[in-house]
Amino acid sequence: MSKEEISKVRHRMQELAESIREHQYRYYVEDKPAISDSEFDSLVRALQKLEQENPELIDPKSPTFDVGGGFATHFAQVDHLEKMMSLDNVFDDQELEEWFDRVEGKAGTALSWLCEVKVDGLAINLLYEKGRLIRGLTRGNGVTGEDVTLNVKTIKSVPAQLTSTDSAVKVPELIEVRGEVYFPLLAFDELNETMAESGKAPFANPRNAAAGSLRQKDPRTTASRPLSMIVHGIGRIDGVDFKSQGDAYQAMASWGLPTSPHVKVVLTRSDVKKYIKYFLDHRHDLEHEIDGVVIKVNERKVQESIGFTSRAPRWAIAYKYPPEEVTTKLLDIRVSVGRTGRVTPFAYLEPVHVAGSTVTHATLHNQMEVARKGILIGDTVIIRKAGDVIPEVLGSVIERRTGNEKAFVMPTACPECGSELAAASEGDVDIRCPNTRTCPAQLRERIFYIGSRSALDIDVLGYESANALLASGAISDEGDLFDLTKKELAKIDFFCKKDGTLSATAEKFLLALEGAKERPLWRVLVALSIRHVGPTAATALADHFGSMESIRSATIEELAEVDGVGSIIAESIIEWFGVGWHRKIVEKWTRAGVRMNLVRERSGKQTLAGLTIVATGSLVNFTRDSVTEAITSHGGKASSSVSKKTDFVVAGDGAGSKLEKAQELGIRVLSEAEFATLLESGPGALK
Repeated sequence: MSKEEISKVRHRMQELAESIREHQYRYYVEDKPAISDSEFDSLVRALQKLEQENPELIDPKSPTFDVGGGFATHFAQVDHLEKMMSLDNVFDDQELEEWFDRVEGKAGTALSWLCEVKVDGLAINLLYEKGRLIRGLTRGNGVTGEDVTLNVKTIKSVPAQLTSTDSAVKVPELIEVRGEVYFPLLAFDELNETMAESGKAPFANPRNAAAGSLRQKDPRTTASRPLSMIVHGIGRIDGVDFKSQGDAYQAMASWGLPTSPHVKVVLTRSDVKKYIKYFLDHRHDLEHEIDGVVIKVNERKVQESIGFTSRAPRWAIAYKYPPEEVTTKLLDIRVSVGRTGRVTPFAYLEPVHVAGSTVTHATLHNQMEVARKGILIGDTVIIRKAGDVIPEVLGSVIERRTGNEKAFVMPTACPECGSELAAASEGDVDIRCPNTRTCPAQLRERIFYIGSRSALDIDVLGYESANALLASGAISDEGDLFDLTKKELAKIDFFCKKDGTLSATAEKFLLALEGAKERPLWRVLVALSIRHVGPTAATALADHFGSMESIRSATIEELAEVDGVGSIIAESIIEWFGVGWHRKIVEKWTRAGVRMNLVRERSGKQTLAGLTIVATGSLVNFTRDSVTEAITSHGGKASSSVSKKTDFVVAGDGAGSKLEKAQELGIRVLSEAEFATLLESGPGALK
């Protein structure tokens, strides 16, 4: 290369290094990343490529030699006993095959592979001496970490003392345990809702919530957050040796350390790829976020012989999944009108591929959130999409602004019907369209919602069919839905074949409507789109009053007294039934045969008769709706809040304030296995 070319390459390497350092600081210290993980990985890979091609230009202080972001903060800096390594990454099967070839070539023998999910949290190093927890450090730069011992001790899954349940594997005199602190997904949603209600900025994602919670100055704040931990490795260890990584994990579990239930040892490359594929398909079924899978040589002696690079073990690799956070251009901010009239700004985006699909729209929640995040039209923004969750704009990348961006101005008129927009009540942050009866958007959204799984779960009733029904005049509002006939559907193109005869879709729809008439009372309540009345409140109302008529005729005081309802929901119910055309919907549905009374399912044993039960956290075999149905179908009362009247609290992973309240009140807390016993045999079967 010429001197000019060398100068350009050197300048580019310095530019990349500075950018990587800056983003490391934002990620590790401020917990406010300005770019997505995939973009950061791209920067690192670009610098690594230039260094491989130009070894004579490598800076000894290059961030590619570092493990993480080693930056001084308000926490004391303490050295790890043994360097805390990072992991190298691969992003596709070809790169994985190349890694397999390198490792097997160095090993010179047949290997087994330990596979585990890569928890997306905050790396931590725990030091135990004679079984007692002495210190907890963040990864830092791999050599030195931040001392967060007091905060780590508040994490319930981290044992203060190791004890052996296996006499063959004694607790070592000294051990460094490496793991990942994470924020359970269900608890994360609850935390952000609480923070938003109190006017505080919500966390962008569970990883940031974990990092922000663990690095609090006051351990009491950390203790109030339901952090959890998974261990995935060992640093220094004295007095104990293991033949395999799998043996090490079994030993740590026997000492009381939280190991992952998803670890699996396999013998072939093909099995590794099956594991990778399985968790790519099921990544959103787990209690925590993952961003890939880690593959390790299982044999410890082979690990030692293969060794390490300056920053990572050669015997382990992280297979990174496609990113769920990306950046793209915010072309415009528009508004949509929801089923209760709420007008919500949404982002109109330059198309971007994320989490397996192309995204062009993302939610912005409300105009207050747009202002709080400082988002401008024309910004480069960070988009997050996890599975089937609606894509969300996390924030803007300020550094990429050109000066041509402009602020969003909330419209004053409904974009669908032209009605003047206003807050429904004083202090309401949401702007609403008051034309609830005839606003096309509200009508369409309400009809669509009735067909959703959250409400009456009616097959075929989606956006297209809702639009078709309304546009044709077959229905004027939701009250007409259950009076539809074959004759009416035969006039609508959506429900007909090309020859004009009724399609199988129409037959399926009519059958689904008949089936929906038998849905439980609480689902009918939810389907009415009464503001604030979700599944929990609807279940409590149905269980307490027993019929739609009793709910309609109840006073605001009687409604508010129901456990899980309260004054705000009570006011909303009174207001809803005070509207004449609302009452007509209920009357039409009643005449059409929709169930309006509580019918307890007596097919199951009434093992919970007279018991009030609260379920909290993430359960393996139950969703939020199904655990409620399990309780009520067995004669119990499902409550959303813990009080002295509560008999049992069922606590899953990530259980938070409700679990703490139960412990304060001395209410018995059940595991999911104990809950299954209770359902089957009643309280007498519990030990």
